[in-house]
Amino acid sequence: MALPAAFLSEDQFTCSICLDVFNNPVSTPCGHSFCQACISSYWDGGRRGGGGGAGTKIYQCPLCKESFRKRPELHINRTLKEITEQFKWLASAGVLMDEPDGGRGGADPTMHPHEHQPLLSPSQRTGEMPESIFAEMMTRFQQMPPPGALQTVHPHPKNAQSPSQLNTRPSLRAQNSEHHDPPPPYSPPHRYTLSGPADPPSNAPLCPAHLRGLELFCRTDNTCICSTCAETQEHRGHHVTPAKREWHIKKSQLGISEVELKDLISVKERKVEEIQSSLREIQAAAERETDGVVSSFSKLITSAERCQAEVLEVIEMSRRAAERRAQSLLRELEEEISELKKRTTALNQLVLSEDYEHFLKTFPALSSPPPTKDWSAISVVSELTSGVILRAATHMMEHLHEEMRKLPEVCQRSLSEQTVARPSPKTRRVQEYADDITLDPHTSHPRLIVSVDGKQVHCGDRHQLVPDYPERFDRVVCVLARQGFSSGRHYWEVEVGGKTDWDLGVACWSVNRKGKITVSPAHGYWFLSLRDRTEYAFRTEPSTNLTVNPRPSRVGIYVDYEKGLVSFYNVEAKVLIYTFTDTFSDTIHPFFSPCTNKSGRNEAPLTICPVSEG
Repeated sequence: MALPAAFLSEDQFTCSICLDVFNNPVSTPCGHSFCQACISSYWDGGRRGGGGGAGTKIYQCPLCKESFRKRPELHINRTLKEITEQFKWLASAGVLMDEPDGGRGGADPTMHPHEHQPLLSPSQRTGEMPESIFAEMMTRFQQMPPPGALQTVHPHPKNAQSPSQLNTRPSLRAQNSEHHDPPPPYSPPHRYTLSGPADPPSNAPLCPAHLRGLELFCRTDNTCICSTCAETQEHRGHHVTPAKREWHIKKSQLGISEVELKDLISVKERKVEEIQSSLREIQAAAERETDGVVSSFSKLITSAERCQAEVLEVIEMSRRAAERRAQSLLRELEEEISELKKRTTALNQLVLSEDYEHFLKTFPALSSPPPTKDWSAISVVSELTSGVILRAATHMMEHLHEEMRKLPEVCQRSLSEQTVARPSPKTRRVQEYADDITLDPHTSHPRLIVSVDGKQVHCGDRHQLVPDYPERFDRVVCVLARQGFSSGRHYWEVEVGGKTDWDLGVACWSVNRKGKITVSPAHGYWFLSLRDRTEYAFRTEPSTNLTVNPRPSRVGIYVDYEKGLVSFYNVEAKVLIYTFTDTFSDTIHPFFSPCTNKSGRNEAPLTICPVSEG
């Protein structure tokens, strides 16, 4: 007897994160299954494992939100993987064909959801599976361990055949089905998914038009419908899924949104703390500045008073020196005047003398003029009379007053220059070393899509079928340039636009490219990173966090091989972002990583731009 293929639908083998059939399924300790890459990306992308407060690492299940403080070690569920691969083969080989309801897993429109119809014979129904293959599938379902033990499943037993054997000989199994043991008893009326029964609960709302359970969801019209509605012209050809499955998917998406909102709140709270800390620093700095300025002006006042006393002392000393010289000259003049008066008195007495002998004897001595000093060139002068000290003091005070008047303006201008980044004169100089850089697709990760001209790269949704070259990165979504440098100076510019995440820099040609790699200068990587639109860092061990303002939309990278120097510039603002100095011992190549899409929020490409001298 043939069994309906509807009991094995794509819903049972769908990952709730990527909404696609399982690829290397793994199971969490809580029993839910996901693609290995999906759950790893989910936990890696959350930075704290999809939940938890700042500073802690807590990993959550996207479906039930059960938390694991230590990241679980996930192993591929080989039994589920084999069943999934067998299902994929059945779907691709046409064994699972669309049912009359469009393959949406709905019940017969004429049957009540709580009633069961008898199974039809092969001649009465299309979309049926051979009994032997269905028995094999059911046997494998029976062999699956309970949900709590899915993560420790080991390779299938010795007597179980591999998926390749099942895939290559389905007809032989159908012909020899009588040699297999009959499958365990199975109740066909209910469909099951990995998350539970898909039938609507007894209390499910009814369709107002057909009075049947709204067990389906139309994604095209974004509304719940019944199985009869799915067959009407209004919904025919639409994307219809079981309502409960869509409910679980939407709940998991809400969980992811909740984690993202918590991350955003954490970022905002850290920014609040940063602003409050900055305000406290500014207040403390204002107090220091006030005390310093008051102290400076007090010293200036003290210095002015001391200068005033010194100038007054100079004036007084000049006055005393002039006074001493004048008194000395006056004494000398008085002595000469006294001598002359004595001579005049002697002459008058000689004129009145009647003794001619005495007269003739004295006359020669008194008739000749006495020797006297020439006072015509002698005078008492001082700089004080010219006002030179007053003029010098006035000029000095006017200059000081002018400088002090400018002081508030100078201080205001200095503060303004600190808040606005000043253009770096080196930006134009490094542009002189511009190189024509193109990407090497042989090194690109399978998810990266490189343009034909090698000037643009973005991350796709799936791995591409590309040759596994030795130089290709197989785990980190990055790519190197064709051009390598072992000497000289080099410069190129990359348009990053509004991307939320990217990595740009250089890497040695000899770096490890397979499996998990460590990115740091010690391991041959020198690059700048952006995460979550605002977090900039240079990848050292540990990372060097940077404050970048304004945010660049075009980044310039400059390399001086001999000096071991790597610099990053904001091209529009002509501002140096960061410089790192090291020693290069191998050929280095430009390094690019557009990072993953993050649900379309980071799907923009990285574009190598022509360098403009302007």
